[in-house]
Amino acid sequence: MAPADPSAKKRKTGDQASEEGAIHIPNPHLEKIKEDFLYHFALGTATHDFPALFGDVKFVCVGGSPSRMKNFISFIAEDLGIGSPGSDHPNICAGTDRYAMYKVGPVLSVSHGMGIPSIAIMLHELIKLLYYAKCSNVIIVRIGTSGGIGLEPGSVVITRQSVDATFKPQLEQVILGKSVFRSTALDKELAEELMECGKELKQFNTVTGNTMCTLDFYEGQARLDGAICSYSEEEKMQYLKSAYEAGVRNIEMESSVFAALCNLSGLRGAVVCVTLLNRLEGDQITTPHEVLKEYQTRPQKLVGHFIKKHLGKQ
Repeated sequence: MAPADPSAKKRKTGDQASEEGAIHIPNPHLEKIKEDFLYHFALGTATHDFPALFGDVKFVCVGGSPSRMKNFISFIAEDLGIGSPGSDHPNICAGTDRYAMYKVGPVLSVSHGMGIPSIAIMLHELIKLLYYAKCSNVIIVRIGTSGGIGLEPGSVVITRQSVDATFKPQLEQVILGKSVFRSTALDKELAEELMECGKELKQFNTVTGNTMCTLDFYEGQARLDGAICSYSEEEKMQYLKSAYEAGVRNIEMESSVFAALCNLSGLRGAVVCVTLLNRLEGDQITTPHEVLKEYQTRPQKLVGHFIKKHLGKQ
């Protein structure tokens, strides 16, 4: 049997970890680095004052595309009454084209690209950024899109736990040639708070359920319309029905490593995704573009409502 992650027992490193709600960095090697350059953000401890730039961050929202995260920061700025309507928000990571980052007040908005490798790279550097900035009591939420299972398109799923393609709540990470398994449980109380926000909004169907995180968009998600397919439609349907019976309500490609790294770093994390289609009824997304655009605002509205409640701005 492959070992559990040994770093899970060594979350606290340095003086900061003793503080309530502080970010944990389970990597003793970082203490030997005098200047840390976050390459994919084009930000460094020698060139940027992280506490001054990011020390007030309490909410981090991450999502796939740069444009979506820029839209989110504009939305949340207007929702919180910060700045003037129509204000431009500069990309803090303008020195690179890998990721985009925007900030308004205590809210940081960051793009993560598509799939586990892309979001994992971003999260490593984001967690270090928050640590160097001496942030505490940070809540991080992934907002995105997904394929639903047994739900009407446009439903918003708040993830109870991320599961792999065999429906197990774990992330398998190969480290030094060995498989290490990390927990993908998410903050239960945070999920319940977000669900309550969905009930208060009463604007769209909001549910909780397991989210299946896969390694690709086609075969990994039992689609029939990829360039390669080695299974029948009957086998596909059996698999998706088994997923539903295992509590899976949507499928995407980032939640497992998101949950795992939140657990290891002491961040309260949640995943809130809208469903673009019901996979029990088909594979292709044929919904009109304008309808899809509105669907994609739904996680933003729910998380925006949550942030406003926490800041007492309702």
